[in-house]
Amino acid sequence: MDSASYFDSPIEAKPKAITPVSVIIACALLLLAIGIPIVYSASTASKHGAATFVTKQLIGVGFGVCVAFFVSRLDLEHLRKYAVPLLVVAVILLLLTLVPGIGIRRNGSSRWLGVPSLAFQTSEFAKIALIFCLAHYLAIKQNHIGKTLQGYGVPLLMIAAITLPISQQKDIGTACLIFGVGISILFLAGARIVKHLVPTFIAGIAAAAVLVATSPNRLARLTAWINHETTKSGDGGWQLEQALSAFAVGGIHGTGLGQGRQQITFLPEAHTDFICAVIGEELGLIGTISVFALFLIIFIAALVHLRRAPNMFQYLLTAGTVLFLIMPALVNFYVVTGMAPTKGMSLPLVSYGMSNLLLTGALIGILLNNQRNWPRPAFSKRERILREVVQT
Repeated sequence: MDSASYFDSPIEAKPKAITPVSVIIACALLLLAIGIPIVYSASTASKHGAATFVTKQLIGVGFGVCVAFFVSRLDLEHLRKYAVPLLVVAVILLLLTLVPGIGIRRNGSSRWLGVPSLAFQTSEFAKIALIFCLAHYLAIKQNHIGKTLQGYGVPLLMIAAITLPISQQKDIGTACLIFGVGISILFLAGARIVKHLVPTFIAGIAAAAVLVATSPNRLARLTAWINHETTKSGDGGWQLEQALSAFAVGGIHGTGLGQGRQQITFLPEAHTDFICAVIGEELGLIGTISVFALFLIIFIAALVHLRRAPNMFQYLLTAGTVLFLIMPALVNFYVVTGMAPTKGMSLPLVSYGMSNLLLTGALIGILLNNQRNWPRPAFSKRERILREVVQT
């Protein structure tokens, strides 16, 4: 059966010069342009030298561009048959990081595979695998989404298969992020709020509370955040104090690019988790709001773009892609301003990190793939519902 019969709107003769995806790409490039000099400034006090970090960051950007181009040329509909094997590989990689002698430990956490000079964070690959598998399964099980076991229990097991190993890597922030994105995809697929989502959300909060309570380090950071104790060196309270000081020093206009001082001796992880504080000090409130505005524009453009999804699989996959672009940025802003406890989450496209740049390249590649292959809107003018198109 011809899939074109599912749609009421005609195929556009020519693509528009300015599309939601082109707006997202432009914002991403602006964020990279801001991030590279900020990474240089934030790493000036490092024993490895700022030039080393910027060189690695530029290499990461180059690899990220290559990944984006590669993903943009893939046939995502054909790759759906490999969704489950992709998830299995992701789980295996996550478990390998926990094996002594195989996983690479940094700051007490085992999150990486490879060699110390060239390691990748397995949770980044797991994010792609999860949204791909969830989107495929939920698309073919649309009629069963209200059923507890087949429609909801199986996707929940997929989410658990990813989040549990990550929680054992001592990366609760990423585990909570992936859990939140997974539940959001279930909601978009039509899962029942009262029957399924609310109990799952409560169970997720309870599990996170247990993990925090059983870890003295996490409990100390949470307690310091709740009690506004920002004077204890070595915990998240110290980082927050220095981050807020950086914002205060920067004021409206900032001290100037490269003129920041907090990151030299006071602000830990300035080039990764707390890079937004460096932006606040050197570029001021104007620079900070500009970065936030760029992510907001990406989110709005993505919402417009989602209306053109040709089927449920593409819709859910792209929704997960957008969530993994936006939610880490939102968490990072919350943490660095003291609105949430320290989570250790980088700012996409801005913070230093090869693994994060490769993930971001893959996510942007999915959006570019959409732009090449989405010919017509997803919503019927009459019924306004999203249909799964099965091509034969």
